[in-house]
Amino acid sequence: MRSYMCSAILSFLLFCLWNVEAKLAPDFIHPCNHTGWSECLVKSTQEAIPDFVKGMPNLGVPSLDPFVIEKLAIPLNGLKVTFYEGKVTGFRKCIVDNVISELEKRHFVLQFHCNLTIKGRYDAVGRILLFPINGEGDAKIKLTNLRMTVDINTKYYKDKKGANHFGLKNYKYSFDYGDRVSFDLQNLFKESKQLSDTVLAFLNDNWRMVAEEFGKPIVDYAVDLAIRTIEKFFSAVPYEELVNIPIPQ
Repeated sequence: MRSYMCSAILSFLLFCLWNVEAKLAPDFIHPCNHTGWSECLVKSTQEAIPDFVKGMPNLGVPSLDPFVIEKLAIPLNGLKVTFYEGKVTGFRKCIVDNVISELEKRHFVLQFHCNLTIKGRYDAVGRILLFPINGEGDAKIKLTNLRMTVDINTKYYKDKKGANHFGLKNYKYSFDYGDRVSFDLQNLFKESKQLSDTVLAFLNDNWRMVAEEFGKPIVDYAVDLAIRTIEKFFSAVPYEELVNIPIPQ
């Protein structure tokens, strides 16, 4: 009897262990039964974002909120800017506007809007618009209602164990700076606080023109990081744990 009980307990423990190991998708992933567009896709994506962007170290998926910009050179016409020790926050509160998942066409579209804050340090030498710049110091950039559409071509593949996975072939994106971009760049002119304040006020009064010249490299960096993070997630979690629809032939 004792031998039977030990065997039963061992079998139960192995069963539990197998199930824990077998399921890789986190609990915040809620697969849908529909392709194309559906309320389920929008709802499940919205529900997943706050936890997804925290990162999943056990799956090798890094954090997106916050994410760190260790050093980013921004090549502008007539101005050399380097942004470093930066931290971007706000992705966890993004609002999903639309999700289209066309499995047979291997096509996925995500539309969302967010308020993002970027803090760090910068140095800049050259000219921005009409003003010569020679500054360095703390930087803070706030984007209100940044709107973005990410269009991804996907693929399916098997890993070494024979499990099915999503893959990303390529992507493109478009965005609009939304309602407002505000700049707080300290010490734009090392020798004159008054001139620094005057130029900073001009930059904020003409924020859209400045953002279109200054902001795209930062957005490019953020999108590329997000795509690579999604790729790591897809490579870690099998297709069947993400979608309740068989892979199209």
